[in-house]
Amino acid sequence: MTTEAASYFSRELLHWYLANKRDLPWRMNRDPYRVWVSEIMLQQTRVDTVIPYYERFMEKFPSAAALANAPEPDVLKCWEGLGYYSRARNLQAGAREVLTRHGGIVPDDKEAVSALRGVGPYTTGAIMSIAFNRPEPAVDGNVMRVLSRYFCLEEDIAKPATRVNIEKLAASLIPEGSAGDFNQALMELGALVCTPKSPGCLTCPVMMHCEGRMAGKEHVLPIKTKAKPPRRETRIAALITGSAELAGKLLVRQRPESGLLAQMWELPHVLAPEALAAAAPAKRRGRGKPAAAVGEASSAAGFAAADDGVMETAAGLELAFPAEPAANHADGGVLNVQAAGAASTDRRSAMADFLSRALSAEEGLLVRPDSWWGETDHVFSHIVWDMQVYRAEFGFWQSEAAGTAVGSGGTGEYPAAASEALAAYGEGPAPANYRWIGPEEMRTLAFPNVFVRILQDYWRDLD
Repeated sequence: MTTEAASYFSRELLHWYLANKRDLPWRMNRDPYRVWVSEIMLQQTRVDTVIPYYERFMEKFPSAAALANAPEPDVLKCWEGLGYYSRARNLQAGAREVLTRHGGIVPDDKEAVSALRGVGPYTTGAIMSIAFNRPEPAVDGNVMRVLSRYFCLEEDIAKPATRVNIEKLAASLIPEGSAGDFNQALMELGALVCTPKSPGCLTCPVMMHCEGRMAGKEHVLPIKTKAKPPRRETRIAALITGSAELAGKLLVRQRPESGLLAQMWELPHVLAPEALAAAAPAKRRGRGKPAAAVGEASSAAGFAAADDGVMETAAGLELAFPAEPAANHADGGVLNVQAAGAASTDRRSAMADFLSRALSAEEGLLVRPDSWWGETDHVFSHIVWDMQVYRAEFGFWQSEAAGTAVGSGGTGEYPAAASEALAAYGEGPAPANYRWIGPEEMRTLAFPNVFVRILQDYWRDLD
């Protein structure tokens, strides 16, 4: 890196930014709380997605004290749809630390800022430079891409040592007195011009000295080892409908206080065993057409036979389950299309049967799935949920094998705990972490995106 190339980069980039910067709501002023909220929201999320969330969030929680004192469900509801919900929890925890340790004012000390919950090196640098104009680097993916290309850095940006080196480089480039604008200029250039797949070199304000462009490597830089792809899980979910005074309501449950999507609301669902997951339908997104009733198909397919096989639920409970359906191949292994179609129906019936058994065994919740409703998927950073959704009736199950109804004189194939639970709440109240809701209750409960989509589609279909 030559001194001329470095000074040219800092000077021209800053001029370009001051003339072309976007009018974004968090740039209205340099209030450190507003900067903090915006930077947390912008992590792994597009600017155009963040804007309406940011505006609603700031209207509801205009200060660190307001956020600190808010009920967590209100914060999660305001964040609903933005994803990565641990960001919201950490942001609120950090606001509480600001309130108790710093009188509700975000500190202007680097060590104090970095000690806040959920605040890492990048966010610390962004707050210190943008809010307080301190010469601290704020290195995110955009910045690493821009600097890797401009200085033709052929080091793996996924390695911590590379990040440390780029942070030192970024710090050395900050013009005196313009730390906040310069750091935002770097981010802006990466977001609008020096993009990941199609760098706009002809419109780049610093193209004249870009070493990556001159070497013809702008499309291969930065170097980054590929992350391990997220694992796929098939989940079987239930749209459980109520009757009588609960007609038009659906049964939802709240997730545990810790872990993935902690304390958010969802449809009851279970992890499908590998044997079912491997045979899940090929379609991965969108609504499917409702299938024929699956309750009756269970018996015909032999799914009531308790001695055909065993599968294990996510809680480790072993459930009786059928062996493979009859062979679907004939004539030396050629797929029999008619048999394959039957197998697909059988698989959906098997999923419905497993859903009912697992909810009973794990939570004492008795339901009868009656039809396949549709499917969708949801992508987390480390996992993909392939969600198979079934309509289900609440509070009873007709055992085809035993010919008795659970909760009405017999226990069928379900454990005693399930029958006792049913006797306790009949067809009305649900277990403590469950709640009956209609469309209006969605305005107050926070759901992950995948369940928002399902619920909205379900109620839209009823109109």
